[in-house]
Amino acid sequence: MGKDVQQYYCLLLILTLVGFSCDQDPVSTVKTRGIYGNPKPLWDLGYHLGELGINAVFVHSGSIDHELVSQARRENLKVYAEFATLNGKGYVDTNPEAWPINSSGEKAEAASWFMGVCPTEPGFRLYRRNQLEALLLEHDLDGVWLDYIHWHAQFEEPEPILPETCFCDHCLDQFSKYAKIKLPDGPTLNKATYILETHENLWREWRCQVIFEWTAEMRHIVETIRPNALLGLYHCPWTDTEFDSARINILGLDYDKLKESVDVFSPMVYHARMGRSPEWVQENLQWFYSNLQLKEQEKYEVWPIIQAHNDPYEISAEEFGEVMNYGLQDPATGVMMFTSHSVAESAEKIEVMRKIYSESE
Repeated sequence: MGKDVQQYYCLLLILTLVGFSCDQDPVSTVKTRGIYGNPKPLWDLGYHLGELGINAVFVHSGSIDHELVSQARRENLKVYAEFATLNGKGYVDTNPEAWPINSSGEKAEAASWFMGVCPTEPGFRLYRRNQLEALLLEHDLDGVWLDYIHWHAQFEEPEPILPETCFCDHCLDQFSKYAKIKLPDGPTLNKATYILETHENLWREWRCQVIFEWTAEMRHIVETIRPNALLGLYHCPWTDTEFDSARINILGLDYDKLKESVDVFSPMVYHARMGRSPEWVQENLQWFYSNLQLKEQEKYEVWPIIQAHNDPYEISAEEFGEVMNYGLQDPATGVMMFTSHSVAESAEKIEVMRKIYSESE
């Protein structure tokens, strides 16, 4: 059997398996059929993205330039910028006043590959505000997706890193005013111990409020400069109780608060990186939507981001198809995958994406 014929039958088998990989059919129509990452790897292969069923690209703000936007517009693609909101890597090295502080009054260590920041430090807040304003003034974007919008921690691991921060002077002062309490004198450890032993519920509530205020401020900037643009949120997909309720208690993500400022939620359902099964993608989405306490007038949507990237093991084309189909189940009205490069390097994954997206139009 010739090499071309072998490849054909291999691909046919993959597509057959993908077609029957889910217990439920994907939704019949999907508003957003996206890719996360610079589309250049697919363009370099000669693809017009519409041929692959793609109608939206989600690109890191630092990679967006006029050439990319112009090419995307020629192909009738929506362009959304990922905005690394509370990622302090690099910034805290030259601005140590923004380094997150642990309960002992020391600089928190990097969490795996992620380095967070103190979200109440005024200089950093102004820095990010200016960056977002410049991005929106420079490019006619369809929306901005906030990323790393949580207190310093790392959740994208099977064993997450969940430090308790931040106990810098800014945070202690703001919390004492929020809680209407006077903190004890002495070292940071005394103050942190007092807070966690006597006012923990208020501490958790305040930390969620800080994150919500970031999203509300970013929304105000977007609405002012690009009033028709969406505000999306890449976020941790944990339930309320996983890891001792760390999504709320440590990350500061309260969905009932965040839905007041966000148009589109994008749960980061990276099944392999989080040590989960492909089926978990659908289970998580169903849990997420059922726990948002929907009201009839609320208009936000759910566009999950699923995993194509080969980490910590190689994601086969069949498995990629499974998680895509799971990501397209109700209540999702859009989906994207991490990353465009991971799809472009595999002809089988490209074909799986094309088939699923084409059937979802």
